[in-house]
Amino acid sequence: MPAAAIRARARAEMITEIKAIARRQLATDGANLSLRAVARDMGMVSSAIYRYFPSRDDLLTALIVDGYHALAADAEAADEEVGDRADLRGRWLAVCHAIRRWALAHPAEYALLFGSPVPGYAAPAETTTTAVRIPTVLIRILVDGVAAGLLVDTGGESLPGPVHADLAAVRDALFPGLPETLLAGGALGWTQCFGSVSFELFGHLDGTIRAREEYFDHQMRQMAHLIGLP
Repeated sequence: MPAAAIRARARAEMITEIKAIARRQLATDGANLSLRAVARDMGMVSSAIYRYFPSRDDLLTALIVDGYHALAADAEAADEEVGDRADLRGRWLAVCHAIRRWALAHPAEYALLFGSPVPGYAAPAETTTTAVRIPTVLIRILVDGVAAGLLVDTGGESLPGPVHADLAAVRDALFPGLPETLLAGGALGWTQCFGSVSFELFGHLDGTIRAREEYFDHQMRQMAHLIGLP
């Protein structure tokens, strides 16, 4: 194997190890990451780690991008596993439950993505473009429903002018042909899904709801009805 390829593989392995240790730190210390602490846990001098991540923010960005990709992959897989592509409600429920399962299995990473902003960290555009992959899973369900004639724009409550313009811009850029009212309903369902997951994960259901999965399923079915999924 050429020397350059060996060096590239060694670098990739080192980056993977650094991120694995950083994720363990997330589980114990939250987003208060320290490159010095990561270097210490790896048994290397702190200056060496800067060859891989020049700053804490670079490491945070890598973890955020990885988290968005991992969650999106689970959501996409759950959607694809529904054999009947016309079962829009079944696809929606499968995706929502996949999101919840991922969050419960990776609470620290979920908190990094959807919890309180990290003080002093300004997310670069790279994280925003990656994050779009997740809601796109739901919107694709709506797009498929419109294409198959299973979803129609009933008008619903008229959107405020500025909101109409915002959603029209999103629609034109990513989902041509999807009515803004359906896009608004999908966005509402998506935020409700993540809100429900966050309430559970961050302890807001403690002492009130014990049947967590059943309660979540009930909420998502209610949202499917509100969105208009048949």
